[in-house]
Amino acid sequence: MNDVTARTLQNRHKQWFLGKSPDGFCPMGPCLVTADEIDDVAALRLLTKVNGELRQDAYVSQLIFDIPTLIEALSKVMTLEPGDLIATGTCAGVGIVFDPPRYLKPGDVVAVTIEPIGTLENPVS
Repeated sequence: MNDVTARTLQNRHKQWFLGKSPDGFCPMGPCLVTADEIDDVAALRLLTKVNGELRQDAYVSQLIFDIPTLIEALSKVMTLEPGDLIATGTCAGVGIVFDPPRYLKPGDVVAVTIEPIGTLENPVS
């Protein structure tokens, strides 16, 4: 899942949800896997590149909360069903934290890889 955010929209409304909800945001793929297909989810490595430049490199084990804790917390306030997807947040390397910020622009290509699952690649329009 590529957790895309329109920072201008988010900042204008001061509500993160609006900046993540425009049509075409939050692309997913190239496939889904089930828990039984991954031996150790914490060992999975996330790599994000923008136009081939490495921006993010982190392991699932580096999340603030581990996957079981996230599932437990969410299930206390909502019904989780088989097939539900949970966006866990992101690691260091997002454009807004650069000085100066490095926002995506039309024509950029973002590639998010988690091996052995694969790569999700999307152009910015």
